[in-house]
Amino acid sequence: MPPTPLLVLWDVDHTLIDGAGISRQAYSAAFRRATGRELDQPWQFDGRTELAAATDVLRAHGLPTGDGQVEAFTALIVEELTARADELAGAGRVLPGAEEILTALGALPGVSQSVLTGNLYPLAVLKMTVFGLAHHVDFRIGAYGGDAFERTALPCYAFDRTERHLGHRHSGADTVIIGDTLRDVATAHAVGARAVAVATGTTPATALAAAGADAVLTDLTDTAAVLAAVTGR
Repeated sequence: MPPTPLLVLWDVDHTLIDGAGISRQAYSAAFRRATGRELDQPWQFDGRTELAAATDVLRAHGLPTGDGQVEAFTALIVEELTARADELAGAGRVLPGAEEILTALGALPGVSQSVLTGNLYPLAVLKMTVFGLAHHVDFRIGAYGGDAFERTALPCYAFDRTERHLGHRHSGADTVIIGDTLRDVATAHAVGARAVAVATGTTPATALAAAGADAVLTDLTDTAAVLAAVTGR
């Protein structure tokens, strides 16, 4: 049994789901609507918060980021991906083992699950709902890409919310952060949380291990192995 209470915070994209590039299509359409230009400068989603990503992409195209430009851009991203919900459901998928480990962790006494994601709150809810995973997590206690610029600042938002909604303020000592990027590992380290890395994105297992993840998994298919990685037992 894991230590209790235990807060498990999941990354969404490339950890639990694969959106098949639909988010990038929505991003490009939103950029076109916001700026009248094509999204043509090279950049990538790499675990940054949406605030950081939107700011960086505007700067990369030589565009201003003040006076509400970032907020207007991100609002259009929400509109565009919401309009593509059916396309997302048809083209994307739940990653193997995700449903099983969410179910297994949810059955353990004292475990609370939510998300710690670069996605804005409405997009995190949309993606988890589209792929039938929303009922496994408590969105009230998550942390989102609209909360802060730096991803490493997000855990404290989750801790504030656990205190408000669960009556217990979690800390790094009783928190596990699971994700596929180096930023996920760094975010766990920033608050002393357990870092479980999954090599289901673009970052290889060797790099995740070198970054200091407490456990590195190839994927989520072995439920018992993932449980052991999360609980440290």
